[in-house]
Parts: sequence; structure tokens; C-alpha cells
Amino acid sequence: MPEIAPGTESLHLAEDFPPVATAEWEAAIRKDLKGADYEKRLVWRTDEGIAVRPYYRAEDLPTGFPVVRGGGKRWTMAQDAALAPGAIRADRLHEAGANAIQELGYGLAAGVERLAELAAKQPVDSAAREIEFVFAVGSTFFMEIAKLRAARTLWARAVAAFGPTDAESCRMRLAVRTSLRNKSILDRYTNLLRVTTEALAAALGGCDSLDVRPFGFDAHLALNVQRILREESHVDAVADPAGGSYFIERLTAALAREGWKLFQQVESEGGYAKAWASGAIPKALAESRAAREKAVAARRKTLVGVNNYPNLMEKEPEVEPPLEFEGAEPRPFRLAEPFEKIRQRTIRNARLTGRYPKILLLKRGDLKMRMARANFCLNFFGCAGFDMVESEEYAGTDADLVVLCSSDAEYTALAQEVCPKVSVPVFVAGNPKDQIEALQASGVRGFVHVQSNAIELLTSLQDSFGMGKLA
Repeated sequence: MPEIAPGTESLHLAEDFPPVATAEWEAAIRKDLKGADYEKRLVWRTDEGIAVRPYYRAEDLPTGFPVVRGGGKRWTMAQDAALAPGAIRADRLHEAGANAIQELGYGLAAGVERLAELAAKQPVDSAAREIEFVFAVGSTFFMEIAKLRAARTLWARAVAAFGPTDAESCRMRLAVRTSLRNKSILDRYTNLLRVTTEALAAALGGCDSLDVRPFGFDAHLALNVQRILREESHVDAVADPAGGSYFIERLTAALAREGWKLFQQVESEGGYAKAWASGAIPKALAESRAAREKAVAARRKTLVGVNNYPNLMEKEPEVEPPLEFEGAEPRPFRLAEPFEKIRQRTIRNARLTGRYPKILLLKRGDLKMRMARANFCLNFFGCAGFDMVESEEYAGTDADLVVLCSSDAEYTALAQEVCPKVSVPVFVAGNPKDQIEALQASGVRGFVHVQSNAIELLTSLQDSFGMGKLA
């Protein structure tokens, strides 16, 4: 081989990396799955019911999809700024529990209703330019980027139907605020991580103004998040930086399609005001909220520091929960509130009694299983603010609850040994269905596992510990 001078090498990417057909990718994936269900293992279904596939290719790009980009200008840092009078408050829908499709469909319906009112008194171009939308962004990063891009597209499509003379009139004025729905007084600096993700999603999604709302951390940090995104990360240097991403484009198209369907449904019911007055929209929001609350209570959806991975050293949060926030209809809520109330009940009881309830995680037997189940229980019971102790011994324990952490095969013998010798309730970490009756006969009072509803189980424990109810 002749020697090649440095810097003169030729790259042959087409030859070195020949194209691979989608059918070949799919065949390789199914081979790796070894018979496992493709849809269950690899396809993620969002809260909105949208199926997100494990990968996308150029062929997945929506054909002719009219993406409306941001203005290509710096967004305004609108910390605590007054919103435009009469702004379309899709953020209120978000804070009440709406999913992304509901925010888009209902927000668009409210905007079209407002546009029709204004256009009856003035040219549609000036009427459309008067309308500002306010959206909230949560922590589902790519979904939030796609939601804002879809919002611009849907509004442009709606305004175009009114026949404006200037295409610029179809551009959405988009104010964005970070969500309060996913914030908590527990492990409060995690909120700073959340707003950072949310602010980046808002910027990449093309917001015109952004309000990063502090929750449990200093206001200057909220402002600094935006400064870092602009001055150090230069996120505002490109208009629609997510444009061209196969995944984002496909997700944008899916949200726009489903949002338009919901908008049409609201229009068929007589418009936003009538659909709200009839109870159709409040009912849909309540159902979406209930589904979110259930997912958090069952820990299928994680709020770090709240329902999973609690800070075990944080006995009393350093901030108080707000008495009310954004107190208009639809009624807002925070997903962390039920867990915050459990923690507050534990704190109040500790102040009255001088001690926190103690949970003994009794680890015996199979090393892998006992460690995994003990770690699970640390997270589960730690969310209530209880004191946690791990040990292989139970003699002389002053714990209020003993939780057996072992393998299914070893539980019956362990329960028969422990239950008669302790005076406090004994739980089992896991769900050994074939042994439940035998374990209960041995004295086991309860079970804790991945299918447990944390709110219900922790509240029942507090009741059994004799804790007074919160007012």
C-alpha cells in the first residue's frame, strides 16, 4: 500500500456505509427481540395515545407538512411579566391536567372563537395580530417541542381559512411559561432541573416570550436559566432548530393531526364556549387529570424526590406549599400535592411525639433479591418521610413496621420465624402470589410491590401508626 500523506486521505462514506433497507433493520430488531412483543417492548405510547416508534427514517417524514417556524428572533425573557389582555390561556388547560392534544385542540378552538369575534369588527389581518396564545411546557422534552411547533401550524391553518391578505398574519404570537403542575416543595432543587428542561423545550419550540417560574428556588436562578440558554448555549441562533429531525417532525405531525380532530369536534359542538358550558371540556380535563394522578400514585410516572428517589435526609422541606396558584377556572393542581400532604402529616406527628415512624428493612437470603427489594422499599417508604433502617437482625427492634426483604422462595420460612417474635406489623416486599395465603397465615399483614398504590398504602400506614388527620 502506498503511503498517504497526512491530511490528504479521501473519505468514501457511500462505499464504507452502504444504505440499509428498513426491512433489514426490522429483521435485525426482531431477531434481537427473540420472540418478545415488538409493540410492548419498543413502542412507547404517550399520555395522548400517540405511538412513538424506536427509530425514524427519512421515509417517515410527513409529506408536505406545513411547519411554521419561529420568527428567528430572540425570545423575550418575560419573568413575571403581565400577559396580554384577553390572551388565549392554553396554559390553564395544562395546569388543570390537559394532555398535549387537549391543549392544542381546546386552545385552538378558543383562539378561533376569539378571532371570529374580532374579525366581525375589523380586518382579519389586524384581528389575528391582536391575539396572543399562552402555553405551558412540562418536562416531556420532545413532546413539548413538538407541541409548540404543532400549535404554530394549527393556528396558521385556522387563520388562513379566514382569508387574510398578508401571510404574516397567520403567525402565532406565542408566550410560554414553565409548568407548575410537576413542581414540588420536596427535594426542591429538582425543580430547577425541571425548568431547565422546560425552558430549552420552549426555546427550541419557537416561543416568542418565556417566563421561567421559580418554585422553591430563588428567582434569579430562573432568570439565569434563560441567560445560559441564550448567551452560552446560543439556542436562539437558529430558527426552528428541531426542524428536519425525523422524530420531531413525525411527532409534530401526529400532534397537529390529533389536535385538529379535537378542534373539529369542539366546533361541531358549537365552539369552545358552548363545549365548556355543556361540561364536555371540564369532563375531559377531569378524566385526564385523574389518569395523571393515578399514574403518580402508582409510581408508573416518576416525580423525582416526590414519589420515587426521595431525599431521605430531608425531613422537613425548607419551603411551604403555596395556598393557591392561578386560582381561576379550570382549577389547577400539582401532581405532588398528595405526597406533600403525606409528608406534612408525618412531620406534624413527629413534632407532637418527638419521633418519626421507623421502618426496619429486614434483609435475609438471596443477595440480589434482598438488595433490590430493600432499595425499592427505601424509595417507597422514604416518600412518607419515615425513618429507614436496614438490618439482617430484628431482635430488640423499636421499629413501627418490619418489612421482609428476601426472595419469594425464602419468604415463608422467614415469616414463620419473624412474625411470632415481633410485636409490630410485618410486611413482605414483593408479590409472591402463590404464597400469599400461607404468608398471611404466618402473620404477614401486607405486601408492598410495584403494583401498590403508594398514596393508599402510605396513608393506611399513617392511620395504623395513630397519626392525626390533617385539617
